[in-house]
Amino acid sequence: MATNDREQLKAWIDEDRDTLVGFLRAFVRCKGPNPPGDTRSTADFLTGELRARGLDYRIISPHPEMPNIVATFAAGRPGKHLVLNGHIDVFPVADDGHGWTRDPWGGELVDGKVYGRGAADMKCGTSASIWTYIYLSRLKDRLKGRLTLTAVSDEETFGPYGARYLMEHHPEVHGDALLNGEPSSPFSVRFGEKGPLWLEFTVRTAGAHGAYTHATASATKIAMALAGRLEEVTEIRPEISDNIARGIDAGRATMDRAMGKGAGDIVDKVTLNIGTVRGGVKVNMVPSSAVFETDIRLPLGVTRERVLAEVERILRDFPDATVKETNCNLPSWVDPGCDIIEIVQSTVEELRGFRPTPIVSLGGTDARLWRYRNIPTCVYGPFPHGMGSHDEHVDVEEFLHIVRTHVLASYDYMTR
Repeated sequence: MATNDREQLKAWIDEDRDTLVGFLRAFVRCKGPNPPGDTRSTADFLTGELRARGLDYRIISPHPEMPNIVATFAAGRPGKHLVLNGHIDVFPVADDGHGWTRDPWGGELVDGKVYGRGAADMKCGTSASIWTYIYLSRLKDRLKGRLTLTAVSDEETFGPYGARYLMEHHPEVHGDALLNGEPSSPFSVRFGEKGPLWLEFTVRTAGAHGAYTHATASATKIAMALAGRLEEVTEIRPEISDNIARGIDAGRATMDRAMGKGAGDIVDKVTLNIGTVRGGVKVNMVPSSAVFETDIRLPLGVTRERVLAEVERILRDFPDATVKETNCNLPSWVDPGCDIIEIVQSTVEELRGFRPTPIVSLGGTDARLWRYRNIPTCVYGPFPHGMGSHDEHVDVEEFLHIVRTHVLASYDYMTR
């Protein structure tokens, strides 16, 4: 028999083990690749689960195919407002399913792991948010403040119809702190993330017959040379405070553990990825046009303006080339010692005997939108096994650990 609320929460999770795993598997089977971003069937599944438990919610849908689920309750006593956030859209899967040994939409349970697109990114974490809301609603009269659940669409394309829309038009979801379950690894909590700057470069020349290379410059050759020169932006060094620098240094080894060897080396560096390349019409024609897109990641302490100034300097040597900015989300961070991070660390220490290390993420999340408003934010989720790749999966025990951590940390935040 449970002796207090925290023990009761742990008991409920243990009793619901099969239900929780079944929920995650069914969630993974809900297709919601973005693009195109249609998450209506996924939202129907989640709202059905809330209705079955007598929980009210709202659908806020600025795009008819990208609904956002918002649910909230006021606790029995005054206190702070905690927001839970997770997204319900996922990366697409190649039409031929190349590299997958399991059905990417099957939610198969094999050797203690749930496989499928979105299992790690981030249906594990979003499930933790949803079940945190379900469990704590049973105890709301004994809690303080307010709890809000936001299960959003459109995260994979930076949220103009999802979290970004909510933050701009529905201030009731801002709250006093945010807990998010994006992949991080159980050994790390994210206090910040790098920011993507996407640029599209276009090269135009006269073009000619493929044998007449004397008649015109090749747009593709110019584009290739320009792409090589753009590596110079990676030499830009950040300007950050000593305490943030110490925090980044302290998390490098943990980053390697969570995101692969070498992740800690690039966390404070500008990185360049040439994401797409298009050029030429036919093999025996000198191309008259070429277009390539770059994903430049800005670390903490490097501004968009510094990178664009370097790009403009390089372009002076390429008069046939122009550039267009297609996306920018600036790097974001909060105090790594803020309340919600400290509570999650203490919860993990209680459950697993280790204290997760604060780190800065290489990839972006919706959590940046709360950080931009100086709202304390913690990201704590599973390992990113297969994220954006193939055979994406999450270990069942790890999934249950993420659920326990979110439930107990949220309870502790709402009882302080």
